Amino acid sequence: MPVFDHPEFDHHQQIVFGSDEASGLRAIIAIHDTARGPALGGLRIFPYASDTEALTDVLRLSRGMTYKSALADLPLGGGKAVIIADPRRDKTPELLRAMGRLVDGLGGAYITAEDSGTGEADMRLIAEATEHVGGLPRHGAASGDPSPFTAWGVYCALKSAVRHGLGRDDLTGVRVAVQGVGNVGAHLARHLHAAGARLVLTDVDAAALAKLAEELGAEAVAPAAIADAEVDVFAPCALGAALSDAVVDRLKARVVCGAANNQLASPSIAERLMARGILYTPDYVANAGGVIEIAWQRRDDYRRDAVMAHIEGIGATLDEIFARADREGLSPATVADDLARERFRPAG
Repeated sequence: MPVFDHPEFDHHQQIVFGSDEASGLRAIIAIHDTARGPALGGLRIFPYASDTEALTDVLRLSRGMTYKSALADLPLGGGKAVIIADPRRDKTPELLRAMGRLVDGLGGAYITAEDSGTGEADMRLIAEATEHVGGLPRHGAASGDPSPFTAWGVYCALKSAVRHGLGRDDLTGVRVAVQGVGNVGAHLARHLHAAGARLVLTDVDAAALAKLAEELGAEAVAPAAIADAEVDVFAPCALGAALSDAVVDRLKARVVCGAANNQLASPSIAERLMARGILYTPDYVANAGGVIEIAWQRRDDYRRDAVMAHIEGIGATLDEIFARADREGLSPATVADDLARERFRPAG
């Protein structure tokens, strides 16, 4: 399995392959960059079809975390971890403690946290083997769950995108398709509903979809139909690569803004969206709210009002990105990447 010649390899500082026979652990940790500080990134447990697929995911995700922390002005670098397993069937305390030992062996260069397939209870088990865990409650917080903060950041990002892409200062009557109503997607949908948006929802979990759609008076559609919804905004909030060539060709929305990581199936999709007149909101800018909260939880001067102000700054960052993209005739994705590299790589 090639690493240095892998198309997603981007001068990553360290890639660690870990296994534990007793627990069945098969994991990869990727540290992309630590120029700004230790690499923070969630732990994803997913039944990847191959080791190569897992490596591709962890390389892309870790790079995105570096960019995310840089544009959120956090003293953190970017990393990510994946375990090749089915979280519903294979996740055990022994597997999680083995993962904790793998993280601990990196001496603090990588800090793990929640992601798809993991939650706060899993982080507590990992913390039995290492102190290098983020997203656990501190400073009297009721929960370490970062998903409400991620959702609020995406909501702030979506308002900026709607201003730039639709010329609207409010969300009343704006139709939004939310793809995926898990922890973050459901929180986002509730914020949008409260702001007067009209919602079209989908999820692979039919029961959760039906329950939320009834709560919010939203339209529910099958996952395969969400890209065809007659909406103003498309919000990908499930797994990555939601925006393929075929999906982009079907979109009716004029704005894309969601919580999912790595929404673009390939970098060229950003140009395809731009050619269709669809404003794309760079995902790692929009979904930085959870990382901002985790970063603040590591500080001794934690204040909830300061955290929320920092998260709401996502909108201002996007205002800058969209304005620069307009001036320079570039896609917002290209501008965001350039700006992130300026901030995490020292000049020269």
